[in-house]
Amino acid sequence: MDLPRKILLTTSRNPTPRIRTFCHDFAKVLPSVSYVNRGKMSNDNMAEKAIEYDADRVVIVDRWHGGLGVLRFFIVTESGLTEASPTIHFAAKLQRELGVSNVKPAVSMRLQAPNKSDELASLAVSLSGFLGLPISPEEQEHKPALTMMSISRDKSGKIEVTFMDEPRHVELGPRITVSKLEW
Repeated sequence: MDLPRKILLTTSRNPTPRIRTFCHDFAKVLPSVSYVNRGKMSNDNMAEKAIEYDADRVVIVDRWHGGLGVLRFFIVTESGLTEASPTIHFAAKLQRELGVSNVKPAVSMRLQAPNKSDELASLAVSLSGFLGLPISPEEQEHKPALTMMSISRDKSGKIEVTFMDEPRHVELGPRITVSKLEW
């Protein structure tokens, strides 16, 4: 199994407190992620900061209509940041809203997705490649990782991304509900 990629996580330039909290929650459940306050850094400065952290990927959490809402993925290149697909528009339940506290940083993770070729599978393949995580279909027997990212559909049919402590079968949060994918 490949080691997870080193990823720099940051916010848009004027983040809300909810965006900052989401970033802290998200950084805890993903292995090899470093959260950095953006401040006034441009995308070029973000690329330099990523190189400082030995990261080859950057995730920016942007505002959408004034609140939490967009995950944008970038690959660090010699010329700066290059946007990767997809851009994810989302809503989230934070760890505190799920009643979760004292989450320890993730050490290992696997991604679980349905074994179908549809939008869920495309998202799983994209996130797996970007984050450097192995995918295991729901039906497949697997050796448990410490943390599992699961991509599924909620009761209303929307794509939902959840994070679980596999050995204890406890949801860690944040719970991400996707409203739109831009490929």
